Amino acid sequence: MPTKEEEAMATQTYSASTTAADVDEERGLGWVMFAATMLGLAGILNVIDGILAISKSHVYSATGTQYVFSDLKTWGWIVTLVGAACLAATFALFTGSQIARWFGITAAGLNAIAQLGFVPVYPFWALTMFALDVLAIYALAVYGGTRLRDEV
Repeated sequence: MPTKEEEAMATQTYSASTTAADVDEERGLGWVMFAATMLGLAGILNVIDGILAISKSHVYSATGTQYVFSDLKTWGWIVTLVGAACLAATFALFTGSQIARWFGITAAGLNAIAQLGFVPVYPFWALTMFALDVLAIYALAVYGGTRLRDEV
């Protein structure tokens, strides 16, 4: 049985002056906030993963694993730097600028590529992080909102 809040949301009406663009902007803003949250989560997890890889923690096995190039320490630095870029994109997205949106798409794309290179270490974890990046790119590319498009 739906609650009163769910019924209110289902029967939400808009004023006569509300246009379809206003409704799309509201929906788009939610997707941008979702993307910023996912980028922030991915950034924090990447920084932690990178620090663990750089410090030769016992979390990762450095022996017997083939990397795209170099070794675990190099991939640790790559993941840490990409994680820092994702965190910067998160804070930039909260400003609502179009440049921040494209920076977020770029950071998520770089993170997706870095995670695919990290697959030999932890395949399930890297593919999960890749999926977060794909969701963030989708949210920023499709639902940027008219408010973001009108600023530039």
